[in-house]
Amino acid sequence: MLSPAAPALPATRVSRTVPLKPEPYSVEGEPFANAEEAWFWAVQAHDAKTAGARVIAGCGQVARPCEPQDLLQVVDRLYRARKLVRDHLHVLVHYGRRQSAPEPDRFREQRAHSLWQEAFTVIAPALRKKGIAR
Repeated sequence: MLSPAAPALPATRVSRTVPLKPEPYSVEGEPFANAEEAWFWAVQAHDAKTAGARVIAGCGQVARPCEPQDLLQVVDRLYRARKLVRDHLHVLVHYGRRQSAPEPDRFREQRAHSLWQEAFTVIAPALRKKGIAR
């Protein structure tokens, strides 16, 4: 037996498109003066978080264009792309926790200084591209 006439199809909805922003990243906040300053900030925030501090976005004295985890992800991505090696990471973490760059005048820090410079020649353009550092 045939069924009665099929119900009418619902009216088609008009889809609305969201206009695209001219810039791929919407950066709000003051970018860091350089990549080293951003790195020291990220290491300090990460150490505070592992010590039990609660990191809440937007509650700092200066609004920043990123979270500390964003910088760590950039460095991780560069390491996975083999642009950074383990020696770079060891130097970045050690001197990042010390909150000072290795000094080229000190004999024991000369190798660390060259690794530090190599690392930031790779990290700085990535941070500038994202609008995190100037």
